Amino acid sequence: MITDKKTYHHNNSHVPVLLEAVTRLLAPKSREKYLDLTAGYGGHASSILESTGDGANITLVDRDEHAISSLQSFADAGARIIHQDFAGAASDLAQKGEQFDMILIDLGVSSPHLDNAERGFSFQTDAELDMRMDNRQTLTAAMIVNKYSEVELTKILREYGEEPKAKKVAHAIIAARPISTTLQLAAVVEKIYGRRGKIHPATRTFQALRIAVNEELSQLQAVLPLLPGLLTIGGRVAIISFHSLEDRLVKQFFANEKQSGYEARLEVLTKKPISGATEDVLNRRARSAKLRAAVKINT
Repeated sequence: MITDKKTYHHNNSHVPVLLEAVTRLLAPKSREKYLDLTAGYGGHASSILESTGDGANITLVDRDEHAISSLQSFADAGARIIHQDFAGAASDLAQKGEQFDMILIDLGVSSPHLDNAERGFSFQTDAELDMRMDNRQTLTAAMIVNKYSEVELTKILREYGEEPKAKKVAHAIIAARPISTTLQLAAVVEKIYGRRGKIHPATRTFQALRIAVNEELSQLQAVLPLLPGLLTIGGRVAIISFHSLEDRLVKQFFANEKQSGYEARLEVLTKKPISGATEDVLNRRARSAKLRAAVKINT
């Protein structure tokens, strides 16, 4: 059993989103088993382990090698660290019949991702168009921008970015090829819209490309049905989403469980999502966060 709270630490440049609400809903108790499917830099895990006190009872998953390397202090304390995408890891754990008392999925892009220009997630600084959360994969944002057809680009922008001018943006991207950097792409979109308001017009385009590169929605769709089987009776799951597409999937999954009546496996703990706009007012990147949670009540 680990009692020294300093054993666990995380990257202070990444502020855990809705930390207080997550901890309250997961309600960690001594010796309970914890699965963090998007562990990132260990912010949520650090808080929860102060209550559970046993590093050997936790499993931390992430597909980003930089996040994995930052979790070494947890590994030193006995935690299992898995370098894999969260859907794949959840599937493997489910096949092994493993169960947990707490599961967390934080679907957001961490601050170190956005702040590291080399990763190509942001248009705030110039960098190569990359956007891969897992550098082992082949597909990059540059490949999509420069090789996909106008029809494919339009579909990505419309479905993943909810971009109202998807076809026009896709046409402009193709006309401007080759596009190799984040600022080049941002300039293409800005030329269509002009610069009005506080939100950059390329925000939806960058979101769409990031989701496409990392298969974020298909990952979420794959993991949701696995959650009841991964939970013990009385086990809690918390999911943090950052845009309407993700939240819609989570909301619908929980609603389907509720409508199952006596056969429902999960009971929703959040009638309405907890918003990062109210609980994380000092964390600008958390304002769009929505937290939903449930508890397992039936096999």
